[in-house]
Amino acid sequence: MDLDSVRRLLERGEEEIENNSIDAVSSKTEFFDHLTLQGIQIDVIEPGRIVCSMKVPRCLVNSDDNFLHGGVTATLVDIVGALTMYTVGAQTTGVSVEINVTYLDAAFPDEEIEIVGKVLRVGKAIGVASVELRNKKTGKIFAQGRHTKYLAVSSKL
Repeated sequence: MDLDSVRRLLERGEEEIENNSIDAVSSKTEFFDHLTLQGIQIDVIEPGRIVCSMKVPRCLVNSDDNFLHGGVTATLVDIVGALTMYTVGAQTTGVSVEINVTYLDAAFPDEEIEIVGKVLRVGKAIGVASVELRNKKTGKIFAQGRHTKYLAVSSKL
């Protein structure tokens, strides 16, 4: 997949989710991906690396403590890690084998965050990417993740 296609997959835009109800979206996964990615922008995209930024929307914060929900952070590691593999020519994002997220701090509503995905390895069957999430203003890392995927090999039958 070329870099422009990866960019279009990641930057789906807020208006797309606003114009669709949950019932109108083809799958729950697609709905949550759209919700999680609202407002995300690609700052850098190159082979093996994606740098994104976004302002933490209030709809994605933990209701009790008012900071970015841990599930949203894990979803960002999942999506950005997988799409980063496309930038080095992976033909599919396959199936997750492992997603590891270490939560180091918190991100609060309206803070600008940066998400950096880097390919560690993409082989014939397995791909691995690291993803760091940090406060864009201070540079302080608030979460760090690693995403391992089985890159489904097409059958030759």
